[in-house]
Amino acid sequence: MQANGQAAQPDPQALLGTWHLLKWEIAYSDGRPSTLPFGAEATGLIVYTGDGTMSACIARAGRPALSGQSTRSVPESERLAAFESYFQYAGRFHTRWHEGRAQVVHQVSHALNPNFVGSEQVRQMDFGADGSLTLSASAPLPASSTVLRHHRLIWQRQGAA
Repeated sequence: MQANGQAAQPDPQALLGTWHLLKWEIAYSDGRPSTLPFGAEATGLIVYTGDGTMSACIARAGRPALSGQSTRSVPESERLAAFESYFQYAGRFHTRWHEGRAQVVHQVSHALNPNFVGSEQVRQMDFGADGSLTLSASAPLPASSTVLRHHRLIWQRQGAA
């Protein structure tokens, strides 16, 4: 706590570095089984730099190679499969306390999905005793105003055991 009774900002230094995805899971408020959007073997990186920039990417394991050298020359179905099996965005980041929780706010300037550009992606931020980082967020399921989906992504710092 600071002298004025306000909570100090979470330390952004704790995020700095490269983190490898261990698991991405989505739970649902209506009790349906949890899902793994890119499967149990999904891979990913999230990088936080000292100048306040972040970049995240996640891919389904075992993505097939394209049939040609350029994405522009392969069939549309291959381009669609590549798009649907990969997730990426980047931009600035900062940390904050909100309702008693440490959060990281990603201010998206670049993304595979153009609808992400200009958005703020707010993630609850929890560090595990094992050195892991869990980033999570809840949002309504598309096309539903009552069912929430809760994303939980677990990361391990590069070089950590």
